[in-house]
Amino acid sequence: MSRRVPVAPTVLVALAVALMVWLGAWQIHRLHWKEALLARYAANQHLPTIALPIGSTDDALLFRHATAFCLKPVSWSSEAGRDSRGRVGWRQIAHCATGAEGPGFMVQVGIATDPDTRPGWKGGPVSGFVTHAPEHRPLIAIALGKAGPEPLMLVADKPAPGLNANSGPDLATIPNNHLSYAVQWFLFAIVAAVIYALALRKRWRAG
Repeated sequence: MSRRVPVAPTVLVALAVALMVWLGAWQIHRLHWKEALLARYAANQHLPTIALPIGSTDDALLFRHATAFCLKPVSWSSEAGRDSRGRVGWRQIAHCATGAEGPGFMVQVGIATDPDTRPGWKGGPVSGFVTHAPEHRPLIAIALGKAGPEPLMLVADKPAPGLNANSGPDLATIPNNHLSYAVQWFLFAIVAAVIYALALRKRWRAG
């Protein structure tokens, strides 16, 4: 019985298995990175209050308590979300001017129950915790690494008049699925190797 191993298919399967193993190892590396990041964010919640760096995109500031001064809201946007009691509503986000020049900043001033709500908040001092602004970057740009850093915004401690309170900082909103992804890639590699081994065995028996 001939037990010749076809070269081209074997090389292709070996490369595929090697790639899956590498992806699994990379996810393990990402897991350790994410755990360190979450530990840093947890520590940020206990650090002294800072003045929000206007226009900042530094993720090291996430979950820090910060203050800012909104000269006036120049525009508003709303996003689906939940209030401090877990009720579904619409996050009211003010795009604030801070002077004649400069990038300004965003602040989520509360949760509305009606999507057509137009807050009457006129600006002023505000304090809260730092988080990412809602994601509107193209997925293809993110995948190619050309989307740039995510802008930050402030989530106000106290809601504007007529709005429900924002939910507080929650580390659970930061996804950490790297371990499950790693397990999946390792399983894919094992399954691919086993299937190819069985195919070779069937071929040898038929030969």
